[in-house]
Amino acid sequence: MMKKFFECLIEWKTAAAYMFSGSVVLCTVIMIFLGESAIPVPVIISMLIVSSVGTFLQYLAFTDRFIKRMPYSIRTLVFAVPFFALLAGNAFFFLWFPMDTINWLLFVVIYVVVLAVMMVGFEIYFKMMGKKYDGLLGQYRKQKELKRDD
Repeated sequence: MMKKFFECLIEWKTAAAYMFSGSVVLCTVIMIFLGESAIPVPVIISMLIVSSVGTFLQYLAFTDRFIKRMPYSIRTLVFAVPFFALLAGNAFFFLWFPMDTINWLLFVVIYVVVLAVMMVGFEIYFKMMGKKYDGLLGQYRKQKELKRDD
């Protein structure tokens, strides 16, 4: 039981580190384009929170560790709704942008567009990998039949 817990913890920690690192790189590029010379500490703290909790939500929704059988569309909702709440809470608390209606609408639109693009991308990836594995399985079966015939 403890071994499994530590395996899960290491997987989560690794994913959180990747997400945090990617967030810092992206934020650095944005700051450079905005003419800034540093990333404010509150922004780094918010990225750490989003990375830590966000990867836990991904782990919860998209692995079989907690939820054994669930359609991909439901898994996406299990991730997307709380992740949006996490992002919105951080945006509000850490003042990611001016808090007026147009900016919040833009925030929601960007979230939905990025989520949709990522879902389509993963769907394409899964279909391609499925075809690849179907082809490999077909080759394996042919080889097995040829060996039986010998």
